[in-house]
Amino acid sequence: MKIYDFDEIIDRRHTNALNTDGFRSYIFHADGGMRFPYEDGEFVRMWVADMEFATPDVILDKIKERLDRRILGYTKLFDPSYYEAFAAWCSRRYGFTFPREQLVTSPGVIPALNELVGYLCGPGEKVLILTPSYAYFKHAADYNGRELVCSSLLRREDGCYTMDLEDLQRKAADPKTTLCIFCNPHNPTGRVWTREELEAFGRICEENGLWVISDEIHCDLLRRGRRHTPLGKVLPDYERLITCMAPSKTFNLAGMMFSNVLIRSGQLLETWKSRHYDFENPLSIAAAQAAYTCGEEWLEQLTDYLDGNFAFMDTYFHRHLPKARFCISEATYLAWVDVSAYLPEDAGFLPLYFANGAGVLLEGGDMFVADSDGYIRLNLACPRRVLETGLERICRLLNSER
Repeated sequence: MKIYDFDEIIDRRHTNALNTDGFRSYIFHADGGMRFPYEDGEFVRMWVADMEFATPDVILDKIKERLDRRILGYTKLFDPSYYEAFAAWCSRRYGFTFPREQLVTSPGVIPALNELVGYLCGPGEKVLILTPSYAYFKHAADYNGRELVCSSLLRREDGCYTMDLEDLQRKAADPKTTLCIFCNPHNPTGRVWTREELEAFGRICEENGLWVISDEIHCDLLRRGRRHTPLGKVLPDYERLITCMAPSKTFNLAGMMFSNVLIRSGQLLETWKSRHYDFENPLSIAAAQAAYTCGEEWLEQLTDYLDGNFAFMDTYFHRHLPKARFCISEATYLAWVDVSAYLPEDAGFLPLYFANGAGVLLEGGDMFVADSDGYIRLNLACPRRVLETGLERICRLLNSER
């Protein structure tokens, strides 16, 4: 068995990586002239949700193998082998099955959301989300000119979250609310919804006839002992459900621009196929199929490493930032931390505050729609010594404000 090195530090600068070369435009909406007290190479990058780990060699080898065929022409999923690989992955890991005809692909979950909201939610209708929320759920509603409705998650004393089912029921009952974009597991809080929670949520959706887009892009990235339950497994016969999954987060393939979309409704499937430009990147197909066929051992080792990073952060913050409120994320490689007890009144835009004061690039709560003031989201998918440096800088800055 090969042992993978997640401690390796890889220089991503000058590769057009958003993480290193595009943070000014993405986080700060600024050009290359924006200056900080830190040089670009000195920043600890804990922001955008891709990993600082090498994509598995078993995937890179299959990409090279496809390149050796030497022609990269127009490509679509004709061969059933990709469906068989992805279906076997879902069946083996989640006990979840689906017929081949329900599987379509998209360049990503975000493009799929933008497209689907336009198909499912008419003028004057509303999109329901749970907050705090991944910002692109809101953007999908905004992009299509649809009204957004938010249901706030309930936060327990330990910092973990649960759904407010009574509030969800009230808002789902509005006849103008026709679509819910749901995150399973949840980003940014890291919750893995229990089957009981999903059943209660599913009943509300069924009783009110809501369309549901279930974004399950983080479903493979679980802490040990956690188990993902696809919403499609809880609602096996509900036709108004669309499930989005992808190898991008799991195997650090976001730049390959490839995701799976499972559409049950025959009418919606017909609409999608008639309007969606459904050619695929041949290298993306090779990469995704290799991930689902050969990537499991790498993922098992990654899981152990990420669990270690979360345990390290938990210990570090309890020792150096005891008033911070958080619980170890049950899924994802993202930590959701309430640092409001340490923030000065004039902290302002948190990404700028931490970039200038600590040399750490991160995402602040204002990027997550609502119910997120005073929070930061930290990407822990990095080598342990990088994580330690980032946490040390964050704690030093926040403790200096006391």
